[in-house]
Amino acid sequence: MTILVTGAAGFIGHAVAHRLLDRGDSVIGIDNFNDYYDPALKEARAASFADVPAMRMVRGDIADAEMVAALVRDHGVTRIVHLAAQAGVRYSIDNPFAYERSNLAGHLSLLEASRHAPGFEHLVYASSSSVYGDRPLNGGGFSEDDAAVNPVSLYAATKRSCELMSDAYATLYKFPQTGLRFFTVYGPWGRPDMAIFGFTRKILSGEPIEVYGEGKMARDFTFIDDIVDGVVGALDHPPERGAHRVLNIGDSHPVGLMDMIGTLEAALGRTAIKHMRPMQPGDVTATFADVSKLHALTGYRPKVMLGEGIGRFVQWYREFYGA
Repeated sequence: MTILVTGAAGFIGHAVAHRLLDRGDSVIGIDNFNDYYDPALKEARAASFADVPAMRMVRGDIADAEMVAALVRDHGVTRIVHLAAQAGVRYSIDNPFAYERSNLAGHLSLLEASRHAPGFEHLVYASSSSVYGDRPLNGGGFSEDDAAVNPVSLYAATKRSCELMSDAYATLYKFPQTGLRFFTVYGPWGRPDMAIFGFTRKILSGEPIEVYGEGKMARDFTFIDDIVDGVVGALDHPPERGAHRVLNIGDSHPVGLMDMIGTLEAALGRTAIKHMRPMQPGDVTATFADVSKLHALTGYRPKVMLGEGIGRFVQWYREFYGA
């Protein structure tokens, strides 16, 4: 089948597209190659598809509803993995209107294209663990049944808004949808604005790293291969017609920020110069995914623990950047 993957030159989209291609699907990828981070990394991801006949990469803006609808219609798309978005909690503080267009108008474009597609089977889209807000762990993971009514960043608010939009479209137009709440994804080909990537660059160049929240934060770091397992598993198990669900997708083993830094230092063979900083606006103290629903549906079980994952990321980083 032909599957549309939005954000196909992005971190998760690139990995998902390759997995789908490897198993024999055809993929239409779309990405706007914006400059939120170095477009050269996005170009390199896109170049990895150059010799793959079953892949077509389209440069375009998902907020262009007519273009998105034409892609879906002209290629007979019945399944979509919608991963394109303006990412970044801190960036949303200074650049709010980027989130209006990419996250809200872009999501609406995909909803409209899906509801008009003949025989449409499943829309899987990226939500975020940030929708849970800043809340204590209380000894257990965040559950999809927990309230998600107090976002602490505009980014989180747009992601929760996308979930509500999908609820409305599922009720009105009866096509299956799954929203995936991602928890801190990392690994080869990752995003430079994420902590592990940014810390690696600075440690190797001898620059100090800024450790926010005085190092007292914790994150449910999830390796990219495990994320792709969950995305593809969810895609292959659509809910009943007219249903919309949200599922957590994470590692279920939150790690303290200082422990992560220690693991990274060991992998790099370097000691970081650490500047301790207070919590930044929009950040949350901790994340922790309860993935029991995704496991029951697909058998999802994260396999790559942080030490191995960081080692694999560092190997890729050194090879890619010659560091």
